[in-house]
Amino acid sequence: MTFVTKLSLESGDRTALDAVVSDIKETCRRKGARLKGPHSDAPAEIRVPLYARLGGDSAEKTNDWQYTVYRRRVELHGHDDLARDIMERDFPASVHVEAEVERIEPLGSSV
Repeated sequence: MTFVTKLSLESGDRTALDAVVSDIKETCRRKGARLKGPHSDAPAEIRVPLYARLGGDSAEKTNDWQYTVYRRRVELHGHDDLARDIMERDFPASVHVEAEVERIEPLGSSV
């Protein structure tokens, strides 16, 4: 049975995100691991309303705070120890990382 580790990385700092993804790619290349990706999603434009006071009165609304969130997805096939090592890293605070582990059964398996 093989495990597939799917990593989703998000950040408003595109440079930091690309540096983390490049480091993961280079580590997988050095270890001989099979990596799919990175796949880029369209950047998400986020708007947050700002108010002059804490009450949130719509009459006291000022300009919206707008920022962009970038997302990359990669899949690591097998190499469970490498996937664990990657997830134990100290990523920059500006990069949010989520992992999903999926177990793949070989074709014809009776399990």
